[in-house]
Amino acid sequence: MIERQKKRVRLVAKFKNKRAELKKVLADPSTSDEEFYAAQRKLTKLPKNSSGVRLRNRCKITGRPRAYLRKYGVSRLTFRELASSGKIPGVTKSSW
Repeated sequence: MIERQKKRVRLVAKFKNKRAELKKVLADPSTSDEEFYAAQRKLTKLPKNSSGVRLRNRCKITGRPRAYLRKYGVSRLTFRELASSGKIPGVTKSSW
């Protein structure tokens, strides 16, 4: 799953400009019907994985898609292990 995600990231970066231009044509109300449908056809011919909405935040270590902490880039389980072993600077276990 991690490798699939890396492939998606590469495809999104590769087709970002082309996809943005086609979306711009589709969103513009002054475009003719022919231009609109031509842009729509070109957009559907692009790879599905080149769309940004198919990206998913995943843990950098385990690849877990759920309970992802953006600040650290890992899942809660990995974060807990790393924090307990002192591998994340500035993070300490709290107790009260």
